[in-house]
Amino acid sequence: MSQQTDEGRLKDGRMVLCAANKYEMKYFFNKNFERIPKSIQDELHIISVLFVQEVGGIFKIVFDEDGDITMETESAEDDFLYDDISAGLMVAEIKRTRQEMFESLRMFYKVFILKENTEELLEGEDI
Repeated sequence: MSQQTDEGRLKDGRMVLCAANKYEMKYFFNKNFERIPKSIQDELHIISVLFVQEVGGIFKIVFDEDGDITMETESAEDDFLYDDISAGLMVAEIKRTRQEMFESLRMFYKVFILKENTEELLEGEDI
């Protein structure tokens, strides 16, 4: 979480939705997303905290400039308990089980942050 600016953006311009840090025992939720329903905010909090409790390190859910979501993990050099393989497996599991939620968050980002036209976004969607 050290590469983050005050607005919840990373130095490369991507926007952090939320992050958890096992080393500092902290959770961050970007205030730009306060309009997301509380139940989704709570679910993101649980996902993030459980991730770092299970795997360790730092876990971030990030939007790129197009609104696509990525989950990123990192660890301190001296963290010998962090397991890259477990982290990768857990990220894959989260993607698989929360696919619908992440698609909704992607749509939220495009509409409320990028201010894209909702009609254009829905044209290609199966309703």
